[in-house]
Amino acid sequence: MVPKPIIILTTKQPPTIPIPQFNIAFVRTQEKPQTSQPHETLRTGSPAKTKTLLTSQKHKNTNKRLQTSSISALILNTLDDIINTFIDPPIKPSVDPRHVLSQNFAPVLDELPPTQCVIIKGTLPPSLYGAYIRNGPNPQFLPRGPYHLFDGDGMLHAITISNGKATLCSRYVKTYKYKIENKAGHQLIPNVFSGFNSLIALAARGSVVVARVLTGQYNPSNGIGLVNTSLALFGNRLFALGESDLPYEVKLTPNGDIQTMGRYDFNGKLLMSMTAHPKIDSDTSECFAFRYGPIRPFLTYFRFDSNGVKHNDVPVFSMKRPSFLHDFAITKKYAVFADIQLEMNPLGMIFGGSPVRSDPSKVSRIGILPRYANDESKMKWFDVPGFNIMHTINAWDEEDGGTVTLVATNILSVQHVMERMDLIHAMIEKVRINVETGLVTRQPLSARNLDLAVINNDFLGKKSRFVYAAIGNPMPKFSGVVKIDVLKGEEVGCRLYGEGCYGGEPFFVAMEGGEEEDDGYLVSYVHDEKKGESKFLVMDAKSPEFEIVAEVKLPRRVPYGFHGLFVKQSDITKLSVS
Repeated sequence: MVPKPIIILTTKQPPTIPIPQFNIAFVRTQEKPQTSQPHETLRTGSPAKTKTLLTSQKHKNTNKRLQTSSISALILNTLDDIINTFIDPPIKPSVDPRHVLSQNFAPVLDELPPTQCVIIKGTLPPSLYGAYIRNGPNPQFLPRGPYHLFDGDGMLHAITISNGKATLCSRYVKTYKYKIENKAGHQLIPNVFSGFNSLIALAARGSVVVARVLTGQYNPSNGIGLVNTSLALFGNRLFALGESDLPYEVKLTPNGDIQTMGRYDFNGKLLMSMTAHPKIDSDTSECFAFRYGPIRPFLTYFRFDSNGVKHNDVPVFSMKRPSFLHDFAITKKYAVFADIQLEMNPLGMIFGGSPVRSDPSKVSRIGILPRYANDESKMKWFDVPGFNIMHTINAWDEEDGGTVTLVATNILSVQHVMERMDLIHAMIEKVRINVETGLVTRQPLSARNLDLAVINNDFLGKKSRFVYAAIGNPMPKFSGVVKIDVLKGEEVGCRLYGEGCYGGEPFFVAMEGGEEEDDGYLVSYVHDEKKGESKFLVMDAKSPEFEIVAEVKLPRRVPYGFHGLFVKQSDITKLSVS
């Protein structure tokens, strides 16, 4: 997704990479023809005969259209196969599905209805009365050609906890893309991050896309993006999020099932995509968000009130280049953005580049905008060389009234973000910016390779002390979790999951009646690659060793994914009646 300092592969054929047998078995590969509805049965008599003739003619026309559609689909599928086999095969490991979907990155077979889990250690605390839901990519069909980790259909894995018992449910987010491809029985929409990485691939796949639209196989106005990244709860609604489409509203049923309610545009006020990392102020229940894109304005900021009503867009034209803006931060006074060395690269795709590129000559900047701004006139930019944010952790206003502190992960090897994630090293830094004088100071908080860091969300936008981050070993696999004291600037807690065991983003759930910031629990899905088993861990966030409070054996494997959210039962109840 531009200069690539490491040549991964020079042969034209993809490498043969051994992977476990289930990696292919767990993906649907069949193609199923569309079926028409049965003909209507009519009674005898003159009116019925007329209706029979009309119905017969109608079905003849319908069958003719279906037959034409089937022939078109067959031709276009054949063209797809030719493109993926001869024109643009997956010659690099970063887009070879046999490599990308190996081990526990492999998708699971079908959905899992609510299924009871077995608690094998400890007990589930009362504070976890609710559901932990995590999003992540899970392609419903074996990719025909190039496939990047970011390209999979979104699947939600929810563990619902009630009365000391746990139930796991795994459901796809029923996006428009998912539904039309599920109905067709095969992939229709090409992969964005891996499908257009040369001029000939762009021309070939672009032509097939146009043909599919013209033949009515799908309508891009309904949204063709993925929703596989995160979740957010605001405006009395729960959303599954991805940066390539609008949010999709989802709900949890009383028995722990997951329902997709549909694509949500906030009464027509959100016409384009939004970030997968909105920020919700726990004091005001407001939500702050943005979108970014390859054409000006490259950044647009907006917010929602406590009822989920969207306010006007604030375009930011002072961002001169299309930065890859995955995340941002808020304080009580400001919204904080990063203009980094990683940029969107639509033109570079034509010449065999990735949709995202890095520019080592670019000086990274941090932009600070009043959080209730109606325009960008008061936005200020500050140079922070070499500071490349993928995920922010928190930000706050210092007591002097003129300083903003930002805590975030800095990617030291930004050129590897799309091609070689195993070579990424990200460290957590604290950056202080004097908004009046422009003075910027930086402090590394850990030398470890860390990402997917979280805090106690009650402290979002306010001065916080503790950070919980996943240990990359190597990215995008995480072998444990650490706790960092931001005030002391040092690590104060750590747990490794054990040999062959990897987890994901930890999530902090505050303890009922807790008095201190770290009174609570860390929860995460963890997979044992040797046993092929997954479990749900509940850890004491206050303990230096993250003592295990409860360990739940899951009824089946949960693939590695992205970001999650814990939803309290009281909120689930509100959502069910809204």
